[in-house]
Parts: sequence; structure tokens; C-alpha cells
Amino acid sequence: MRKADRLFQIVQILRRQRVPVTADAIAEELETSKRSVYRDIAALVGQRVPIRGEAGIGYVLEGGFDLPPLMLTADEVDAVALGAHWVAAHADPELARAARDVLAKVAAVLPEEMRSFLADSPARAIPDFARLADGLDVAQLRGWIRAGRKVALRYCDETGRESDRTVWPLLIGYRDMSRLLVGWCELRQDFRTFRLDRIQHAEFLDQPIPGRPALLRAQWLKRLEGGAKA
Repeated sequence: MRKADRLFQIVQILRRQRVPVTADAIAEELETSKRSVYRDIAALVGQRVPIRGEAGIGYVLEGGFDLPPLMLTADEVDAVALGAHWVAAHADPELARAARDVLAKVAAVLPEEMRSFLADSPARAIPDFARLADGLDVAQLRGWIRAGRKVALRYCDETGRESDRTVWPLLIGYRDMSRLLVGWCELRQDFRTFRLDRIQHAEFLDQPIPGRPALLRAQWLKRLEGGAKA
């Protein structure tokens, strides 16, 4: 790895961490020696990059410093391309269009030598032509999630049984063939997931969700990570 690339990666490592990062950890990720890390840290400090810390304890990047946001590596360009192409192939039309717009904006500001990596990325998402149709306007659902408002659903489960639910929508989960609404169900008084293709009818209510949606999302994610049924 060139020294310039190594310096850039060290800043990236420090930028994504909120706790001190040791030279050992940096050396392991970059597959270099700890001595090289010490020299690189000294070089960055000499270039007025606000890194504080010391050997044996760790290093942190102080606030107020950033690199140009699109100094991307080839792997990072592949990640952007793969993510945007997957969204364009699997999401609702509005989000798919936004993904294509993101690619165009990234291409416009990438250095000339990097643009071919984005236009002809070796990592691609394959469209799934068996994708199931959503039973409601997903763009409006995203808006209701951001606004923290309730949604009334008529839902048909896997057995064909229908029920009426008032849901506090929290997030949309995307699968290859279908999408899921995760929310707090007032009927069950618990978190539930609803496949969007099984929604028979949806009414977007003006009633606000009690409490903070972000806190509810965090609670659901914590339960999911613990292996509990959502």
C-alpha cells in the first residue's frame, strides 16, 4: 500500500471510531507494522491533522476535521455502486430513482480516473423479476415513518386470515422478493412485522406516535440482536 493511501486509511479508521484506537489495531487492519503506524501518525500530525493520543494508549481524531467526502477507494466505489444498483432493482420507484440520482451525483464529482469503476463496477445486484407487489404507497409510508405518524392497516396473514391493525411504523425492511414493515402494533401491544404485499388496505392517519420513534427503533433492534421474535 502506498504511503498516501495508508495515511488516508488511518484517518478513516480514526474517523469511524469514538474511542481511542491503538497502533496495534491500526497495524492489524492495514497489514503493516506498528512502527510504520507510529511514523504515519507523526506524519499526519505534522500535516496538522488533529490527532491526539500516545503510544500504548491509542489515538483519536478530534472533531472539526474532515476529508473531502468523495476521496473513495476502488472498493468503496464498488460498495456505492452495488448498494445503489440493489436499491434501484428492489425498491419502490421513488427510492429506485433516488438511487440512480445518487450514482449520477457521485460520478459527477469523482476524479476522472475513478469514474470507470463506478460506471462499470464488477459488483452488481441482479434484478428479481419475481418481486411481489406492495399493498400500499411505500414512498408515503417512508414519509409517515419520518413524520412519526400512525398507519391503519387491513392485513392478511399467511393463513389468509384478515385483521385490522393500527401500527406505529418504524422502519421498512427490504428482502429480495418482498418488503417488511416493522412497527408497534396497538392490537398486540408489541412489535410486529407486516409483509407489504399482504396489506389489503392502508390509511395514513394524522395521529402522532406516542414517544420517540428513534427510541422504539432502537428497542426493536436490540431485541432483534438478542434473537427475540419481533
